[in-house]
Amino acid sequence: MERSARDTDTGGRGIRTEQPADGSARGVSEADVPRGTSPEQDTPYLDALRAYAGRDPGRFHVPGHKGGAAAEPSFAEAVGEGALALDIPTLTRGVDVGMEPTPFQLAQEVAATVWGAKRTWFLINGASQGNHVASLALAHAEGGEVVVQRNVHSSTIDGLVLSGLRPTFVQPELDPELHIVHCLTPDALAEALDRTPNAVGAMVVSPTYFGAAADVRGLAGVAHERGVPLVVDEAWGAHFAFHEDLPEPALRAGADLVISSTHKIVGSLTQSAMLHLGAASEGRLDERVVDRTVTLVESTSPSSLLFGSLDAARRHVAAGGREMLDETIAALRGAHDTVRALPGLDVLDERLAGRRSVAGWDPLRLAIDVRGTGRTGYELGERLFERFDINLELVGENVMVAVFGMGERATAQVERLVTALRGVLEELDTEPPPEHPPFAEPPPWGPLAMSPRDAFLGPQEVVPIGEAAGRVGAESLAAYPPGVPNVLPGERLTTETLEYVLSTLEHGGTLRGASDRRLETIRVAVER
Repeated sequence: MERSARDTDTGGRGIRTEQPADGSARGVSEADVPRGTSPEQDTPYLDALRAYAGRDPGRFHVPGHKGGAAAEPSFAEAVGEGALALDIPTLTRGVDVGMEPTPFQLAQEVAATVWGAKRTWFLINGASQGNHVASLALAHAEGGEVVVQRNVHSSTIDGLVLSGLRPTFVQPELDPELHIVHCLTPDALAEALDRTPNAVGAMVVSPTYFGAAADVRGLAGVAHERGVPLVVDEAWGAHFAFHEDLPEPALRAGADLVISSTHKIVGSLTQSAMLHLGAASEGRLDERVVDRTVTLVESTSPSSLLFGSLDAARRHVAAGGREMLDETIAALRGAHDTVRALPGLDVLDERLAGRRSVAGWDPLRLAIDVRGTGRTGYELGERLFERFDINLELVGENVMVAVFGMGERATAQVERLVTALRGVLEELDTEPPPEHPPFAEPPPWGPLAMSPRDAFLGPQEVVPIGEAAGRVGAESLAAYPPGVPNVLPGERLTTETLEYVLSTLEHGGTLRGASDRRLETIRVAVER
């Protein structure tokens, strides 16, 4: 008797399969699935989806739109019949269930080969899922502590809450002029690991939002000398492996686990990502543990469209990534001189690679220094949007960031951005600049009084911000700029930190992590 496939909790990973003795369970033969001339040119998972849809099968399963036949008309028109036809459930024979390796398994195996990983997992909850997985996987080791770069993504902090790991935070290099953070130095990591003897791993970020890449090879050496794995949040560096003018990719530099937000530059659909296990992970990370934690934080109804987009993006970058990156890099090199010719503007570039913590620079990020205009990036970014419908990736007090992808006609995009910048600056030239009090450097964070998990999930109450000093925070406060978390769950709140965050808000900054974004109140732990 066959199993009830749709009730089997494999999360669509295509790992546990069963087949009748006559081998007929797949419903589609290997000959039905198109193949390229080499594994890197194949898209086994996407091809299997297309083969399934092309047969016009009886869809007596979810989702309820039935491949588009029952979809709401305006939505069907917006996304197209082709996309809806490929939206199929997990555990579909010939796609992720059947004779092994299934097309889903093959797609991940090819991705691992292309990126140089020991094993690769497709993720459908973004790089955030990868950060959750990393914390949960590290928590399997004895020790319960982890060294964490202070400016990690908020999803890493969520991973600490989920896993119960107790962090030792280490400060990256802060740029006192630009008020942005750069990377972590190997010396800083070594010092933090040495004062955390029970650490089960180290979690770092490279590259940064602004394009600075860390000395991952040096960081890996420090971690491995102390017998712990190095986890690198390389969300912004999925393209590094495909051009010699880009920073060394973390996997090649010896990282044990790498989180890769494939959709950011390589071009899969938003919310899709990959998690790579490095060849250096022998004895430090168990791939079976990582696989188990991937399943734990993944929907049991993952999107075939997200998976298919990862398969297609992998082929796209493997087949033509270098040529596409050539075009984008050349366009942005020309953009540097053009932007610098505009009054008051400068561009961050590889010259920052001479700083202590910066080993390389990503040229696909156009980071514009606006200090010479007498205006903030907040004001310029708002005017760019209102006047020219220009939407930047990030705006801050001193720096605005425009992100470019591969093969997107970068020359035309640069021209559009430069035209808009010129127009905004000409408008501002007729207006007196407002007074902008300078931002101070953030004060040291408070001591960790309890684990992030205990603070976030334990008894808590809401108190006025004026009464919060001395209490233990139950939520995160990250004032931008510079974007380094000022308060994390479990840290004791200080008057200096709270005043800094409030001052940042008054000067036009923003706040992440707080339930009350105006910071009139804050959630604190009830200590017993």
